[in-house]
Amino acid sequence: MDATAASDSGPTDARVVASSPREPGPALPGGAAHVGPRVRALRTEQGMSLSELARRASVGKATLSGLEAGTRNPTLDTLHAVAAALGVALTALVSCGGSPRIRGAAVDMELLRVFDDGPATYELYRMRIPAGAEQTSPPHHPGVTEHATVFTGELRAGRLDAPGVAGPGGYLEWVADAPHGYAAVGPEDVHASLLIRYPR
Repeated sequence: MDATAASDSGPTDARVVASSPREPGPALPGGAAHVGPRVRALRTEQGMSLSELARRASVGKATLSGLEAGTRNPTLDTLHAVAAALGVALTALVSCGGSPRIRGAAVDMELLRVFDDGPATYELYRMRIPAGAEQTSPPHHPGVTEHATVFTGELRAGRLDAPGVAGPGGYLEWVADAPHGYAAVGPEDVHASLLIRYPR
């Protein structure tokens, strides 16, 4: 399923590429203290070696080792890649109470709610993208879908081969088990909700 818009704006041929006016910092302002033990526990539960998880996530073994030890702050791309390799929702790694804020190269997300509903887990985020900023995200595990509702600004988002565009009141959805991206393409910051559905 390609990104589709509920507003009059349809999919465009424009590609979302990784670029941003600022360097990507740690995904979690509080650092990796809570993430490392979760990654190690989930990896161990699945009988997976550090080397195997690094290979599946396409993350350096030293980076992953530092993440598990709590000595390296993860980027959002790293967290997504590790969660996908483990076949879990992102919040399985970052849940540590409160409403975590998660930052990417351009996207700032605040987790509002996690829903467990039978065959799927849902994560609901408040999302902000500064005007002119854009970023790519690595694939989630198979079957994951993302659903964005735009409040302000103009959002281009979806799979890199077929992103959609939506303005205020518009809606986009896409299958997120391939590289996908987000961009604020107009003169305003984008404020939107993002719902991610993870099938079990």
